[in-house]
Amino acid sequence: MTIDRLDDEKLKALGRAVIETEARAVSALLERIDDAFTRACRHMLQCRGRIVVTGMGKSGHVGGKIAATLASTGTPAFFVHPGEASHGDLGMITAGDVVLAISNSGETQELLTILPLIKRLEVPLIAMTGNPRSTLARAADEHLDVGVEQEACPLGLAPTSSTTATLVMGDALAVALLETRGFTAEDFARSHPGGSLGRRLLLLIEDVMRTGEAIPRVPESALLVEALLEISRKGLGMTTIADDQGRVIGIFTDGDLRRTLDRGVDIRTTPIARVMTRDFKAARKEWLAAEALSLMETHKINALPVVDDDHRVIGVFNMHDLLRAGVV
Repeated sequence: MTIDRLDDEKLKALGRAVIETEARAVSALLERIDDAFTRACRHMLQCRGRIVVTGMGKSGHVGGKIAATLASTGTPAFFVHPGEASHGDLGMITAGDVVLAISNSGETQELLTILPLIKRLEVPLIAMTGNPRSTLARAADEHLDVGVEQEACPLGLAPTSSTTATLVMGDALAVALLETRGFTAEDFARSHPGGSLGRRLLLLIEDVMRTGEAIPRVPESALLVEALLEISRKGLGMTTIADDQGRVIGIFTDGDLRRTLDRGVDIRTTPIARVMTRDFKAARKEWLAAEALSLMETHKINALPVVDDDHRVIGVFNMHDLLRAGVV
């Protein structure tokens, strides 16, 4: 059949068939979360070193993803190519490690070659295969069965359902370990400082706030017109108002200005203390930026002053500062 003769419905049907086949393969794994699974988890939880994941070909690609998932969820892990392992990289495995070997057939030659060496190190070996009677499965301390009835490939050749099942079993291990260790979102963020979650959960207000001369402030004796000039100079749409001891006693924003003008107030003769907002929100420098963002969204605030224990202003920031920092 040529591409021209494949209509849209046929393409959709082929896509659905693949998903249905792989879904059945994943569903079959539910019955295999058994005592072998819990023992494998315990080996990993008791590991004093790292989880060393190894596999060839497509199993190797899946193994790399499993290692990355383990490492990012609180279980130190890395991937070793079995072909390279027999040429020196086996030295990366130490006595305190646990080896997770992946092979659909369980007879991958590169894995079998290094099997005696792994055994000599006396480290726990967990095998993930589609054949419980294979050489690798029988040699392992624990075997996790990821076998499938059929591949989604119509030729039955390209690893499809089998790699999906293996990946899902790896995720099951990683999440079971994550929950058992009490791994938190903050822990996850620490291992992903460059990601959006890391920025939201690790970035503090003191990391984004403007300080020094960038802080808009006027004394409580100032006139409204002086406060407006300060707002214009600093470009944050607000200014703080401080008493004689430097403590913040109020703020005045663009919104306050609109409401004030509606009342016909003379900006040249009115003291700022008469029209400022005394009941205002303020942040602390040790707050997470995400906390401040939540406060600003809840109260529809565009900018916040940052105060110390004596209620003196030490910084200020607005929504644009959070946006530039990647928090929004």
